[in-house]
This record gives sequence, structure tokens and C-alpha cells, in this order.
Amino acid sequence: MTSRAPIFRRPYFFAGFLILVGAVLAVGGTQLLTLGGSPYYLIAGLMTLVSGILVALGRRSGALLFGILLLGTVAWAVGESGFAGWSLLARLAGPCAIGLWFILPWTARRLHPQSKQPLGKRFGIALAGLGLAVGLGAIANAMFVADRPDPMFQAGMAAQAPGPLPLAPATDGSGEDWPIWGGDAAGTRFSALAQLTPANVDKLELAWTYHFGPAPAGAPASLEVTPLKIGDTLYLCNDYNDIVALDGETGKQRWRFHANTNVKGATYGHCRGLAYHRVTGASGACAERIYTNTVDARLLAVDARTGRACASFGRNGVVDLQAGMPKAPAGYYYVTSAPTIARGRIVLGGWVADGMYWGEPSGVIRAFDAVTGELSWAFDVGRPDRTGAPPPGETYTPSTPNSWAPMSADEKLGLVFAPLGGAPPDYAGAQRRPFDEAWSSSVVALDAETGRPRWRFQTTHHDLWDYDVASQPTLIDLPTAQGMRPALIQPTKRGELFVLDRETGRPIKPVTEHPVPQGGMAPGERASPTQPFSDAMPSFRGLTVEERDMWGVTPLDQLWCRIKFREARYEGTLTPPGFSPTIAYPGFLGGMNWGGVSIDRDRRLMIVNTNYVGNYVQLVKREEADRLGVRPMGMGAPPKPEGQMIQPQMGTPFAVRSLPFLSPLFAPCQAPPWGRLSAVDLNSGKLLWSHPLGTARDSGPLGLPSLLPFRIGTPNLGGSVVTRGGLIFIAATQDKYLRAIDTATGKVLWRGRLPQAGQATPITYMSQASGRQFVVTASGGHAFLGTKPGDAIYAYALPKEKR
Repeated sequence: MTSRAPIFRRPYFFAGFLILVGAVLAVGGTQLLTLGGSPYYLIAGLMTLVSGILVALGRRSGALLFGILLLGTVAWAVGESGFAGWSLLARLAGPCAIGLWFILPWTARRLHPQSKQPLGKRFGIALAGLGLAVGLGAIANAMFVADRPDPMFQAGMAAQAPGPLPLAPATDGSGEDWPIWGGDAAGTRFSALAQLTPANVDKLELAWTYHFGPAPAGAPASLEVTPLKIGDTLYLCNDYNDIVALDGETGKQRWRFHANTNVKGATYGHCRGLAYHRVTGASGACAERIYTNTVDARLLAVDARTGRACASFGRNGVVDLQAGMPKAPAGYYYVTSAPTIARGRIVLGGWVADGMYWGEPSGVIRAFDAVTGELSWAFDVGRPDRTGAPPPGETYTPSTPNSWAPMSADEKLGLVFAPLGGAPPDYAGAQRRPFDEAWSSSVVALDAETGRPRWRFQTTHHDLWDYDVASQPTLIDLPTAQGMRPALIQPTKRGELFVLDRETGRPIKPVTEHPVPQGGMAPGERASPTQPFSDAMPSFRGLTVEERDMWGVTPLDQLWCRIKFREARYEGTLTPPGFSPTIAYPGFLGGMNWGGVSIDRDRRLMIVNTNYVGNYVQLVKREEADRLGVRPMGMGAPPKPEGQMIQPQMGTPFAVRSLPFLSPLFAPCQAPPWGRLSAVDLNSGKLLWSHPLGTARDSGPLGLPSLLPFRIGTPNLGGSVVTRGGLIFIAATQDKYLRAIDTATGKVLWRGRLPQAGQATPITYMSQASGRQFVVTASGGHAFLGTKPGDAIYAYALPKEKR
């Protein structure tokens, strides 16, 4: 009996596939090894290559060799990643699939055409099958048998006593309405409603839907609005700034205000919310008002009852926010967050285009009279002595740190708390002025009546990583050894949570300056030698990344990610960028982004949703950027294809390429989870629980949905709401779900399927018509997360007969 198959019956296609994969692994493995990386890929490549050759020759030893490789791969995979399910999947799924092909009948027969022995006695095939079984068993054990805590959080959770915390009831507010973007002026996103509980939330049903309809040509296509609810009416806006009023019980439209926004240049829309104001002592038209800011830089006021423009506000209901601004192309400046109302004034910052040129629009913060629309004050860090409009022929100071994220306010103290970004462009710091350096990436307390700064706290010194403060400052009173203190919690993209006294800006929880990486920067640039770290609070910046943390859908793209990691300079968090590639981790998504945190004011728990996706950053010399035709948007012809992902940073010595660190299959190069939801006990500063947030259901390689229902932890944008009933409601993830989560444990209790992903913050309110507690969210997607745009509002409630 021969051990070879006749030539015409040999599995040449399979053999060719093995030879190709082996050659790629061997070549890439050699490159990785020369960079100081793992030798596994070179070894695996050579063994796969030889196995393919043996299969082509009809030798059963090809299966034997691959079986040995498969068993070795299992040992290597477990040694590198332990029993982390998704990490094992990346290492074992591909080899196991090949092992499966070896034991399929048509392959086995071609390797043993004359054998009469049972398949299990054919040693090579049996070994491949054994390796396959061991690999699949390791994956199944890791992914489906146990929910193991991430090592990143084990220490914090071990320090926290289990079980629910004692209640310290918050007595303010009934929770029936949602009158402010963050739930209240403090931005706690807390509701005192308790009709929905862990015991009945699984009975939630879709109550109604509303669709804004097709967007005008060229308008931003997404929907990130958090509605307001006052009385029996919901108020919402879309990304081209139309405003609608809906019946809170039925979702039926009551009126629609057409903003007629000029969307030219508006690469993003993001009408994330509105503001409501009742004019003291007024009655009749515009006694109650809704304000919105538009992507063509206008501030609008409309009558909350009729949707008609308030003619006495500004000019026929419009204030021009371009007044006093340096000239810039359309789309370089507008306001994306909801207006903030404090002491009868509408306070606004503004979004400024990232990375375009030195001299972009000012980051000035302005306040306008809520009745007349007249300018009350302006806070311009370049001209702190001037609180009014600039005189004719002058403008607000260009390229100053801007405040695009949501603000919060304390009416009693008369303060507005504004998070600031960096002075544009983000990745070039040599040209920054002393006032830029002093105020960038800070949270600042401004007097609501004068605009004068009371204090500031800088979260990142000389920011070179696009770590603008993107989250709303959240206000809460905390018990300390000195008694109750008015606190401000500032989440950051860095993953640090700073807890400050909101009267003084001094840390309540200790903040320490720690040395950070230096060197490798472009000529003329510098890095701050130290940065502030909030040592007494859990850090959400993630562990220091290593080569073994690189991930991939297949061994090939995982190898690509490992090579890119080894080619980059990475010395831990806050590694400064340079002309050689660097890894910024967390990336510009965060950490924490504009969704901020929510506070269970009864239990003094903070709910935090976070991201863990790095950026691959490389400065580009000016002459190279010019050769590629890189220009600021709206200025000149489009760049060459290889220059399309470069930010020009004109007026500085270099451009920059800063993108999420993704594989060629558009999956993050770092191992999951890429998004988490966590609970922090604010009394002790300890972590109560932390879980991956989101499944792989609607994401996957090349942007295609994997349909896998397993929890992976996806990138997320949007915020959470926490209720007195012991529930957290959050969408935010790449999969199309609104979730209800047990506050005490983090367990998912209910999911509502959305038409598109919900990159928004939901609200909850009580309907006077039926006495039911509703949960409402936008389903609009987000281009950055690769989720499709949508125009829907979804509302859920208990069925009337089951309350």
C-alpha cells in the first residue's frame, strides 16, 4: 500500500493555499523577528510552507507536520494571552480552520487514497484533528464558559466590597421631565424615576418611533441628539438644525421649525442638543423658548409652543456667531453641543476644524442675553482684559483653545464650567503662545455674569495628542473629612478622572505630576517633562500596550499589526509624536469622550463608558506634504491619494498623519475589549464593576457585520442615563442596541433593537398621559465608528396593562 496519492487526485488547491500562507507568514515573520518580535510567525510560516509542499506531493506527513504546528500554536497562544477568548480566537481560528480542512473527507481521501484503515488511525490526520479539538476547546472555554474580569481592572474590583451601597437619597427633582441636555445643569444624567426596575425592565416594548426624513443634499448624515422633555412635549434637533416638537406619549409631531441651514463645509453636524428657557414674568409668544446653534454658525430662538421664530431675539430670532471671528472657509467654526443657560445667559463655545492651519477661528466663549440675544460677555484667552466684542477691524484671538464639548453650570455659585481643547493645530506646539499653553486642555470656571475666570485646572500640559477635554464637567457634592464639599468630576480622553473642588479648582482627590516619555520629537518641538495623574481614582487609560496585545481577524493581519507596532515608537502613555511613527494610547477617541459620565446620586456611583483604541501618529515634513498637495479643506485642489489622510497643519513646520491603529481588515490592532462600561464608588474611589460594552453582532472585518452575538466590547460614542430604579440605559456602541443594565452588578437585563446604532445619549421621563416611564434615544450612527447614518427616534415603555 503506497503512502502517496496519484498526481491527478492530489489536493493541489489546498496545497497551494498552504504554500501561499506559509510564504507570507515566513516573510512577515522574518521582518518581525528582525524588529525584535516573536519568532512564532517565522516558525509557523516555514512549517506551513513545508506542509503545503508535502500535501502537493501527496504525503500524509503534511498533515502530521501541520498537526504538530497546531498543537504548538495552542500552547503558544495560551502562553501569550492566557484564556482571553477574543485573543485566543485571533491566534487559533485561522489555524483551526486549516486543521478542519485536513480532516474533511475529500482531503483525507486524497492523502490516503488506498488506505482501508479508519480515519482515526491515520496518524497525521488524527493529529491535525487533535490540534483542532484542543484549539476550539480553548476558545470555547475562554469565551463561553466563564466571564473572567480583565486584568486591567482586577485589582480595583478586589478592593471594592461586593453588594449594593447604602442609599443617600437625592431629594431634588421628580424626574418627570428632562429639561436640560445633561438631565440637570450639573450634568449628572440622573433620573429620580423608579417605575422601571431590574424586576420589570425586560417587559419594555417599543412605544413609538419618529423619523426626521431624508436630509437635504450635502447635509451631514447622522443623528446624535439628546431630546428635551418639558411638560407633555419632547424637543429635538437634527444635524441640519431643524427643530421638532413631539407628543411625549405618542411621538406625533406637533410642529417643525425649518432652520434653512447652509450646510456648505459642514463635514460634521452634531446638533447634540437644545436648550430650554422660561422668561421670568413673561407670558404669550416666546415666554418659553427653545434655543439651538447651527452648523452655519447661528444661534436661533423659537417659541416652545408654536415653533415660530422669536422676532425680539437678535435679528428676527437669529444671532450671527461669526461676528468678531477671524475669516475662515465655511465649516471651520460652529457649535455642536447644546447651549448652556446660566443666570439668564446663553453660554456657547464652539467646534473648530482640527489640524488645518495656524490661525484658525478663535476659541472664544461667549454669553448672550437669553431674552434679547445681545452679547453679555466674551472670554478670549488672548485678550482677557476685553470682555466685549472686538472693535472694528479686529477679531477675537485666532487659534486659541476652544470649548466644543458640553458645559455645566452652578446657579448658586454663579459659575459656568467649560472644558477646553488645545490650540489648533493639535500636533504642533512650537508656535503656541503663553496664553495657549496656560489654558489648553483645561477645565475652567467662568463667572456666569461677567465671563471672568475664577479658576482653571489643566488636564494635559503642552498637549500634542489631541487630548482636548471632550466631556461635560459633572457636578456633585461629596463627603470628605472636612464635611460635604462641592465637587466637579472631569473625565478626559486620557482616561484620567479628576475630582476638583468646584469653588476653587483644587483637587479633592489627590493629583500627582509623574514623569512621562521624552525624545523622538521633531526639531523645535518639546514635551512637558511631567503630566498630572489622578492617583486616587481608577484610571481608564488602559494597560501599557505590548506586542502580544496586537490583534487580528486572521494570523496574517495580526502579524501586520505586530510589525507596525514594532516599527513604531511607544514608551507608554503620552509618548510624544515625531517623524517616525508613534502610538498614542488612548487615541483621540478616548478614554472618555463627549458622552461623559452619569451619576447615581442616591448611591453615589459614577457610571463610565470608555474606549480602548490607539492611534498611529506620524509627523510629515512640510516639503513632503507640499509634494502630496496637502492643503486645508476648502483651500485648493484635493491632495494626491497618498496625501488624503494627512492633516496639513499649515503655518507650522510639519503636517501629521493620525489615524486609528487598524489592521488592513479595518479591525483595531489592539485586542478587545475596545469599549467598557464601569461603575465607580465615589465614596471610596474604588471600582465596583467593569464589563465589555457591546457585541460583535453589527461589526466585523472590512466593515461587514460578523453577526456574532458574543460580547466583545466595541468602540462607543454617546452617554448613559442612570435611574433611582437601579438601572442604567445606554446605546453608544457599534451594535444596534439600547441596553438596560443593573446598576449594582453591570448585568445586561434588556436590549432594544434599533434600526441603526445609537451614537447619542438617551433620556427617560414620565408621561402624564399614561403614567408610564419612557426611555427615548436617537438611532443615527456615526461615520467615525463606521455605523450607518439614520434619522430615527425610538421610544420604549412598559405596556399599559403590565405596569
